[in-house]
Amino acid sequence: MTGNPPTGKAADRLFSDSCRILQGTQEFIAYPSDSSICVLPCSETGSCGMHYHSAVEIVLVKTGETVYTLPEKTYTVSAGQVLILPPKYAHACSCGAGTQRYAFLFEPHIFNSLRDLSVYAQRLSQAIYLEDDTALRREARELLLQVAEIFEARKPLWNSLCYSLLIRLYSALGREWALQAAQPEPVNIDSEIMNSVLSYISQHYGENIHLDDAAAFSGFSKFYFSRAFKKYFGVTFSEYLCRCRLEAAMKLLTQTRLPIRQVAEQSGFGSVATFNRIFRAALSCTPSRYRSLYGSP
Repeated sequence: MTGNPPTGKAADRLFSDSCRILQGTQEFIAYPSDSSICVLPCSETGSCGMHYHSAVEIVLVKTGETVYTLPEKTYTVSAGQVLILPPKYAHACSCGAGTQRYAFLFEPHIFNSLRDLSVYAQRLSQAIYLEDDTALRREARELLLQVAEIFEARKPLWNSLCYSLLIRLYSALGREWALQAAQPEPVNIDSEIMNSVLSYISQHYGENIHLDDAAAFSGFSKFYFSRAFKKYFGVTFSEYLCRCRLEAAMKLLTQTRLPIRQVAEQSGFGSVATFNRIFRAALSCTPSRYRSLYGSP
């Protein structure tokens, strides 16, 4: 257990897993004996108020969505996505129905001694959100699942084995950042190529496409393509794709009587929950309300 955690009546809240004690906004982690890492599977619906702790916290969502609220931003972490929070970073979280996730909590002392990682100290002091379905996110997911498996088995040297996998995860992040830094400033891409990319998006927005797919279609690296797309159109690829999906959804809502779930699927949104959240944020009303206001009688 880190620090001097409260006990008995001094503890405001003892989590059901008996590993996390919250007093005020400070949380203390009760690690297993002779270790400094804890893996908490969670499938309960509920929320936890704003708090902080000395541990790094990594969340991997398996199904559903978990909303993490930070002082500067809110992240909706969906299935397959990864969010990394540095130590002493205030956050609150809320899990929706049907959500299954892992929370990985560990002390960062080992990482502080790795000199090559110190180059990225500034990045590692901020939240890291692996949102898009990239090779990096897939690698992070596999490494974290291995950590969870080793933690559950508790065979000899399990703590060291878990840390070795976490070091591989941080090394993968460092390699990605190094590649980004090495990318040259984008030049103008031929307008014919950019127009063909727009055609590609218009034909595939209803599918599970990502930045990697569009970049591969264009023939450029995703970093080069991402910068060029923003420079050419004034919005990011993700913003443009979301706009296309919203426009398709609005058309389906007003011109058909398809159930909301089918509208979400055909528009390319991963789930009804995601669809409702994005639609409401963009248009200040729910899809159902929008249909009642503007749909054909």
